[in-house]
Amino acid sequence: MDLDLRKVRYFVAVAELLHFGRAAERLHIAQPVLSRQIRSLEKDLDAPLFERDSHGVSLTTAGHQLLDDGRALLASADATRRRVRRSARGPHRLVVGFRAGIVLTRTLRAYGAAHPGIEVRARRVEWDDQERLILDGTVDLAYLRRPIREDGLTLLPLFTETRVAMLPGDHRLAGKPDLVRADLDGETWLRYADPGPDDVPIRSIEEKFEAVASGAGITLVPVSVAEQYSRPDITYVPVTDAEPDEVVLAWEAARRSALIEGFVQSVRGARD
Repeated sequence: MDLDLRKVRYFVAVAELLHFGRAAERLHIAQPVLSRQIRSLEKDLDAPLFERDSHGVSLTTAGHQLLDDGRALLASADATRRRVRRSARGPHRLVVGFRAGIVLTRTLRAYGAAHPGIEVRARRVEWDDQERLILDGTVDLAYLRRPIREDGLTLLPLFTETRVAMLPGDHRLAGKPDLVRADLDGETWLRYADPGPDDVPIRSIEEKFEAVASGAGITLVPVSVAEQYSRPDITYVPVTDAEPDEVVLAWEAARRSALIEGFVQSVRGARD
């Protein structure tokens, strides 16, 4: 029997909330209907997905497995739906992602002037979704900063930038003409990737501002970020021996698109 994606979506809601009533509210369906759909899915798979007792609902081993696989399956189905809808609209719109600090205005204007029948839009991406938004079709290609999970992507290196320390305005090193990494020994560095279970991941430049200004820690940012974003309680100081920040243009390796190929060629031509 084919796996019913609607039932999988219902299952994921219950598995995430571990509560049939709240899951039914999220899904905008009646709880008895949701319960019947879950029982039907368990029958389809010939496996119990939940343990139900007086203390509530918990996942079985099979349920944990389906939650992992189901999330990936639903994400893939959603990406397929977006790509099909985009294809149905025809090759008339290009969405270009970019990280904070990277200015696309001149590139997008030049591309739009050379291709007047194509609508070009820009969308900001963050470090924790930059690859996913390309692979699921939300953006067609994007200007990314390393580190990058390269699986499934084609990368075109573009340029590097020096990095500067982002410090609270009253920091002991504020006002220095420049620093080296050793000057920052003993400082608390903000963590972005793989936060602990009780941590809130820092995603955007605005969140970095709040964390640094509050004294939670310091970080390094590309010089373009320092040039474009400022606050009176934040200061930037060049770090002469910091590893440069690398910017690349990335797109899905397996995707065939005349628009993407044309944009990449225009970028290559501008570099030559």
